[in-house]
Amino acid sequence: MLVARLHGAADLRIHEEADPVPQAGETVVRVTSVGVCGSDLHWFGEGGIGDAQLTQPLVVGHEFAGVTLDGRRVAVDPAVPCEECPSCLRGYRNLCPHVRFAGHGQTDGGLREYLAWPDAYLHPLPDSVSDLEGALLEPLGVAIHAFDLGHLPLGGTAGVVGCGPIGLMLIQLLQIAGASMVAAVEPLPHRAAKARELGADTDPHGDLDVVFEVAGTDQAVDTAFEMARPGGRVVLAGIPDEDRTVFRASTARRKGLTIAMARRMNDVYPRAIKLVAQGRVDLVSLVSNRFALQDAAKAFGEAQSRQGLKIVIEP
Repeated sequence: MLVARLHGAADLRIHEEADPVPQAGETVVRVTSVGVCGSDLHWFGEGGIGDAQLTQPLVVGHEFAGVTLDGRRVAVDPAVPCEECPSCLRGYRNLCPHVRFAGHGQTDGGLREYLAWPDAYLHPLPDSVSDLEGALLEPLGVAIHAFDLGHLPLGGTAGVVGCGPIGLMLIQLLQIAGASMVAAVEPLPHRAAKARELGADTDPHGDLDVVFEVAGTDQAVDTAFEMARPGGRVVLAGIPDEDRTVFRASTARRKGLTIAMARRMNDVYPRAIKLVAQGRVDLVSLVSNRFALQDAAKAFGEAQSRQGLKIVIEP
């Protein structure tokens, strides 16, 4: 099978490797669609993400869907928690310190033609959800988890700072949830235009009940704090390049803000599938280009340029 393996920063090579052999409890999946995530771009551009660094050639990609060898269309949950630690036993599987995560550390991800993955983390896709949408259920799940952390009041107001794919998904979720107004901040004109198309107000706003930061920069965090009302809530979902976030403490302190940190997602795949199947969240229009697996390096280069929205690779 063909595999796209990252050997170092900006060094993504196509290899021919043996097909996977499933272990007990695993199923072989033919991968059909893989989304390129911002965290994948950290691996590609920096050779790591946060305190996790590349120690051996790695197959990246954690947003993916495919077809099992017996013909079942599935979305793949990339996170396999240990189910034994205190976090797992308390129901916080997304915080498992022993999690095995596709395309991260020592665990190869989805940028290959086939992979073997635990059956418990394969989610059947209804006919109304395409393989493309199946791959984007993972970032939608991240958006749903961030939304949950926001505790939006009934009819409350919200802001989104950073209108990449997850920010654009959050805009849609906030409207579904009944937000009376969603303000969006995005410096790139084409992303700001998409935010307006999805119903967000891109004029400056403040005094908002909850603000979601989805850009991963200190400036975005400061902007989120400025937009939040006194006593409001800010959810930090962006991943900073230098594994450090710095902000003006006086703004957060004087406003008495509550700050929540978003870590991937918990058990939200069934909700994500239902929202897409019902046509309540639009994922397809967020895809700006598709590439073959052989052109994976080109796909990552385009994603790094931030000229489009979502880049998808189709093995």
